[in-house]
Amino acid sequence: MSAQPGAVRSLPAGREIPLTRLDNSDPELFAELMEAVERVARSAAFVLGDELEAFEAEFASYCDAGEAVGVSSGTEALVLALRALGVGPGDEVIVPANSFIATAEAVSLVGGTPRLVDVDPVNSLLSADAVEAAIGPRTRAVIPVHLYGRTAPLDSILAVARAAGLAVIEDACQAHGARYRGRRVGAIGDCGCFSFYPAKNLGAWGDGGALVTDDPVIADRVRLLRSHGENPRYRHRVPGTTARLDAIQAAVLRVKLRKLDRWTTARRGIGAKLTAALRGSAVIPSPLPGPGEDHVFHQYVVESDQRDALREHLTRAGIATGVHYPVPIHLSQAYRSLGMEAGSLPVVERLAQRICSLPMFPTMTGDDIARVASAVGDFIPTAVLAAAG
Repeated sequence: MSAQPGAVRSLPAGREIPLTRLDNSDPELFAELMEAVERVARSAAFVLGDELEAFEAEFASYCDAGEAVGVSSGTEALVLALRALGVGPGDEVIVPANSFIATAEAVSLVGGTPRLVDVDPVNSLLSADAVEAAIGPRTRAVIPVHLYGRTAPLDSILAVARAAGLAVIEDACQAHGARYRGRRVGAIGDCGCFSFYPAKNLGAWGDGGALVTDDPVIADRVRLLRSHGENPRYRHRVPGTTARLDAIQAAVLRVKLRKLDRWTTARRGIGAKLTAALRGSAVIPSPLPGPGEDHVFHQYVVESDQRDALREHLTRAGIATGVHYPVPIHLSQAYRSLGMEAGSLPVVERLAQRICSLPMFPTMTGDDIARVASAVGDFIPTAVLAAAG
């Protein structure tokens, strides 16, 4: 640590560390992906077809699931999962308020009402106790979120949900490849939803998503809904939508899926090294998973009483940061109609003021990790500076 309060070790020019790195930073991977795109372009099979079917089979196998259905985004995966399970107007779905807004938004888009609840203060995830306390006469489902890549406590949530007759939809949009008690997340509940947004651990070259499940009825329903309720061609069984995963995105994802386990191993290692290096610093490092749990580190999130000052400090040191997420869902303008005031979900609200995402990507080097840890270690909160002065 620096002996001088507030000092920042400057990084050499050109050595800024981004929050994440995308595919164009890896020439070898980029060339392989371009070959896949060219293969689809030459065939002109852009919608549905062999490329998508091959990806769906490969992704289902990867997730230890019976079925995978490619769709246009993680949000659409959640929407179609709810529709396939019969959730609609008048129904409530339990959703943790500590998530990206899409988790709640999907419930609204099918005409339901998200029942937003607080999270566990230790792991920042939905708990079985919160689910049990939120169940009401209109509750139809619960959506546990594997936030930042950390697995939610599915066994206890499933036990409560099954006893109440609720469907369980896993929001695994940030948890590709994570395992819970040895099983890949996604098909442990009734179904699971994934996003392939470019910055995800498994990212496409645009929006994309998938639903996985062991229930062929759910899978068939989602396949019907994603393509105008059509089966066969021009025979429309139900009102559907256009929510198919493009063949070009499927081709890109097939290439990257083969590399995902290697990237995940790298992320876990980087997460463990950062956690060890940040102990004793002015931040609370990201907790490592306990027995039976997993963390694939889509984001590496720390807590600080002076989060904004920490971010400014790291920006001056050439280190990018983010906040996932600064406004809790229940306090957003979009959900003002729920009538939930500040103070109604204290854990979520406290987190929104304290969390900071540090750089996390599988090609981070030992030097990158050391630079991030050193810069965080150099941060001295104002209260400490005042006491020293």
